[in-house]
Formats: sequence, C-alpha cells, structure tokens
Amino acid sequence: MDRYVVTLGRFILEEERLHPGATGALTSVLYDLTLAAKLIHREVTKAGLVDILGKTGKGNVHGEEVQKLDEYAHEVVFNAMDHGGNLCVMASEEEEGLITIPEKFPTGEYVLLFDPLDGSSNIDANISIGTIFSIHRRVTEARDGTLEDCLQPGSRQVAAGYVMYGSSTVLVYTTGNGVHGFTLDPSIGEFLLSHPEIRIPDPGKRIYSVNEGNFPYWSTGQQKLVEWFRGTGPNGQGGFSQRYVGSLVADFHRTLLYGGIFMYPGDRRSPKGKLRLLYEASPLAFLCEQAGGRATNGTRDILSIQPEALHQRTPLFMGNREWVDFAGTVLAGDEAAQD
Repeated sequence: MDRYVVTLGRFILEEERLHPGATGALTSVLYDLTLAAKLIHREVTKAGLVDILGKTGKGNVHGEEVQKLDEYAHEVVFNAMDHGGNLCVMASEEEEGLITIPEKFPTGEYVLLFDPLDGSSNIDANISIGTIFSIHRRVTEARDGTLEDCLQPGSRQVAAGYVMYGSSTVLVYTTGNGVHGFTLDPSIGEFLLSHPEIRIPDPGKRIYSVNEGNFPYWSTGQQKLVEWFRGTGPNGQGGFSQRYVGSLVADFHRTLLYGGIFMYPGDRRSPKGKLRLLYEASPLAFLCEQAGGRATNGTRDILSIQPEALHQRTPLFMGNREWVDFAGTVLAGDEAAQD
C-alpha cells in the first residue's frame, strides 16, 4: 500500500474479490455514491462564488429551514442512485416519507438511507460539512421497498460511511471489514487511499466533544460527567481538552483519528436527543465499532436499537470504548440514585 497509488474504485473491486459469491451490486452502489460525492464537492468548493448558499425559504420534516446546498445535495444523491437497478427504496433526512425508485427503472436488493448534507448551517463560515450514508439489504420481497426495509437496526448494515467536505474532501467507509479513508485528488478526479485500516487510538487523546451551551438543560448525571472530563468536579479528575466544531461529521472524524469521546445527550428540551438514528447515529456507530470504539445512547448500544420511525432521534455517545463505558456508568448511577 505504501508503494502504490490505490484508488477507491480499485480498493472496492479488491474487496469484492474477497467474496466469491458477490454479485457486484453493492460495489455499484458505492460507485454511484462516489459520483454523488464528487458532484457535491464541486458545488461546495465554489459555494461562495455562486448563488447556492443561503436558505430556500422552505422547511424540512424537522422544522428546520432548508439550505440551498441541502436541497442540491439531496437531488444529487437521488439522481445518482435511482437508476442503477441496485436499490429498492431510499430515505433521506430531508424527506418525510420513503423515496421510491421511479417505475421506469429496475429495483434491486439494497436500501439507502442518507443525510445529504450534515452541518449545512456552517457553510457560510467555511466549516467542514458532510454527507452520511447507510446501506442495508432489503428484508421484504415487494418490488418497491417498504418501511420495514428501512426500519432495520444498525447491526444489519452492510455498509456505511461519510464524505467530509473541508480543507480536503475525504470519504470514509466500512463494509464490516475495517474502516478505510480516501482523499479526493481534484487534479485527477479520484479518491485515493490515504487512511487504510483506521483504528481509534487506544489510549487516544484525552478529548471530550460536546455542546456545553446546553449544560443548564442536562440531567444531573450528564453535568457531573462533563465536570469530571474537564477536571472541575469534586475530585479534580479528568483534565480533558474540549473540542467541539458543531458539525457532526467533523467532530466524529476528529474522534475517529485522535480518540476521546463525542457526546450529544438528550436534555430537558429534547429528552430523546436531536440526532437522527437512521441517518446519523447508526452509520457513524457502525464505523466507530469497526474502528475499535463504541457508540451508545448513554446506556444501550446504538447498533442494537430497533428503529420505530424514519426520523427517530437519539442521544449519542461515541469514541474510545473506555470513555463511552465510563459515561454509561456515570449516567446509570445518576438514574439509579433518582429511583
């Protein structure tokens, strides 16, 4: 790997050869997602020069105002994926219901769930944003995929990943056989292997990542946990550095490479959390665990949760297994004290 240039396309094909019974359908899905990522990258890099920044004046299913680039990214992913004959249904953070495959195109065995542009409110500030995707194998036999096909626990994912658009554009993905990162070389239009076999460092850097602006709304246990991490608790333990970008992909990417813990807990205003289980938490949890870490909702592994709705929300704690386990112990102790 050190001596040869490895493109994403070549890497995906070599992975496919490890499975003699593979049909090539999943490979095609990943190829199509790569094309969508390149198109979104092109628009993100010139966002300050064209009329694609700002808001559309419309809201999405979550009551948030849709950014123009959000809408563009959603359309790009859909148009890249609808005609390949490998998907039976899609679902997006930007759409309330299922996204069916047009009748004129064949359908296939896979389901795609995606957040077309996570962190888009940071576009104007030139902060890293990203696309997150999750792929499942269908579980029904209908031509058009159903809600049942989409509402599968994260443990059944066959692939997941994200594309981060920042100082460089990086695609990180897993098919359950480790985590690998590729950096886009714009001069040749190819993603090149730059981060093979990513593992969360153990021990990693002592970093905690959370929006402390929500501190007054947290449970007592969550407040105690953060005080421990920053070393202001009664015993002065912790002594972690605090890093928080506010763009989920960017915060997770740093945690994946450096270690530590990322937290987005529920609070009094949003007791069930704010992050979406299917489009954000589940795919990143798959990556985190494949890299040797752990991801929970504070008490339960994210990958074990059975979704009940397309836009279900969840708290999220992920990073080094040691610190995620520790967070669970503190939070569980607080709940026990209240009973």
